Amino acid sequence: MFTGLVEKVGLWNGAQRKAGMLRALVKHDAWNEPLAVGESIAVQGVCLTVVSATDGSFECDLLEETAGKTTLGRLRKGALVNLERALRAGDRIGGHIVLGHVDGMARLRRIRRRGADRVLEIECGRDIMVDIAPKGSVALDGISLTVVEPGQEGFAVHIIPHTWENTSLRDRVEGDLMNIEVDIMAKAARAAVERMFGGRQGITPETLRRAGFAV
Repeated sequence: MFTGLVEKVGLWNGAQRKAGMLRALVKHDAWNEPLAVGESIAVQGVCLTVVSATDGSFECDLLEETAGKTTLGRLRKGALVNLERALRAGDRIGGHIVLGHVDGMARLRRIRRRGADRVLEIECGRDIMVDIAPKGSVALDGISLTVVEPGQEGFAVHIIPHTWENTSLRDRVEGDLMNIEVDIMAKAARAAVERMFGGRQGITPETLRRAGFAV
C-alpha cells in the first residue's frame, strides 16, 4: 500500500525478456535505507517487487499483462519514473490510499498554465469516470491528486510547482499516456451500491437516497 507521495524520481533503464518475463532496471539516487529484495515499490504508480538491488539501482519483473495494461511497457530508456516505497505501519498518510493496482491508462489531453500552477486535462473512458468524483482523489503515474472539472470523459487536476519539479510530470507532454488508479474508497462505495440494487447503475443521488443517505 502507498500514499501517492513520490519519494524519488528514477531513470527507467529499459526491460529485457528473461525467463518468460520482462526484467526492468531502474536507476536512482541512494536511499537513506537501502532497498531490500522482496519489498514492494511503486514505479509510475504500479506496484512491483524488487528482485535485486544496489545502492543506485534495482530490478523488478513485469508480467506481460502489466506491461500491456500500463505505461511501463511503453517507456523509453532514460524516461523519468516516480518511485515510492510501501507504506509502513505508523507512517503518515499524506496523500490517499493507493494500492498500486492500476485501473488503466489515461491520456494527457492538454497542459495549461494558471499562474504559477499547471492544469492537466485528462481524458479517460467512462469505465474510469464512473469512479471519479469532484474533489475526490486519483493517482496519476503514482501521484496523489485532487479531481477538479470532472466531465463525462475526463477531468482536470491542478499541479503546484513543487509537484511538477519533483516528479516525472516535468517529462510529460500533451498526448502522453499516464497510469491511472481511482480511489479504492470510491470503487468500494460503487460496488456496495451495485450489490444493494443489482446491476451496474453507478452512484446517483437517487440510488443514494434509496440506500438511506440524506442527499
